[in-house]
Amino acid sequence: MQDIINQYTNTIRVAAKCKSPLRIRGGGSKDFYGNNINENNCDILSVTAYTGIVDYDPTELVVTARSGTSLADLEAELQMHNQMLGFEPPHFGSDATLGGCVASGLSGPRRAYVGAVRDFVLGVRMLDGNGNDLHFGGQVMKNVAGYDISRLMTGSMGTLGLLLEISIKVLPIPPIELTLRMQMKEATAIEKMNQWAGRPLPISATCFYDNNLTLRLSGAESAVRAAHTKLGGELISDGLAFWNSIREQSHTFFQSGKSLWRLSIKSSVPPLILPGQQLIEWGGALRWFACGENVDADVNIIRSKSDLAGGNATLFRNNKKSVSVFHPPRSEMIKVYQRIKGKFDPAGIFNTGRMYREL
Repeated sequence: MQDIINQYTNTIRVAAKCKSPLRIRGGGSKDFYGNNINENNCDILSVTAYTGIVDYDPTELVVTARSGTSLADLEAELQMHNQMLGFEPPHFGSDATLGGCVASGLSGPRRAYVGAVRDFVLGVRMLDGNGNDLHFGGQVMKNVAGYDISRLMTGSMGTLGLLLEISIKVLPIPPIELTLRMQMKEATAIEKMNQWAGRPLPISATCFYDNNLTLRLSGAESAVRAAHTKLGGELISDGLAFWNSIREQSHTFFQSGKSLWRLSIKSSVPPLILPGQQLIEWGGALRWFACGENVDADVNIIRSKSDLAGGNATLFRNNKKSVSVFHPPRSEMIKVYQRIKGKFDPAGIFNTGRMYREL
């Protein structure tokens, strides 16, 4: 595997010398996500050859794997030991890799109840824009004081460097899970989800769509059964398939072909009046809106509403070149991001513009 790293290092150093852009790419399952990159003006740096689990001790609840490792293969290995990736990452395709999972920073239905991707990343090995082989963090929750570079890499969309290896905390698979469904209006659903969040209930996922609130209970059988009795609701037999459809966006809501907006806001915010259909996750903190094709007309309305709601709005799918995918940060934050990128990628070759056009 060192030969592969040497190839990556040489490619990066040549690109940095010529200031030739590189597009870091795993399996391509998340090519749709982020601002458009002109592939005619950059070379693809693929990590699909750098695969395999480096270290895994189920008793320590930590796995270290190479960035090109198939997400499906990794989860299958964990499942053999009755363990899982707690943040329930979406794959969006059979070729999804661990590196793409961490670089995109996307979490699934369980995120609001166990944590996001960056909460589980313990350490990374990476190549910076000079081709230096760097190690950050480790395989334990507490490391030496200093900047938490491992978590900084999470969600950076490949703009800071090439991920080589990632150490991630894993969780035991819950002994039992039940999915319940209740009919109610949106305002009532938001109120209920926030009330339940303050109680010792084994809720591991929520989803409101079309006047139906669906929730998942996970944990010890006695606790799950007691919560079902307390909350009520209709027991759904195909709960596993339902939550997979939410995670992988194969649910009817996501199949409209319309522009898809992802609003991350305060969970207690009352119903937002915005164009199109909506689906709510994460106890009210994640709100998806499927709108029409007039993105230029919708962008200011949607982003101003999300600002007022204490959050941000991402144009998740169907990006137009005239609209920035990610919520524009304040000018002072852009300067901070530019300084960080300058330290890791001084020649500005990695995934230029993928996250913010100023990077």
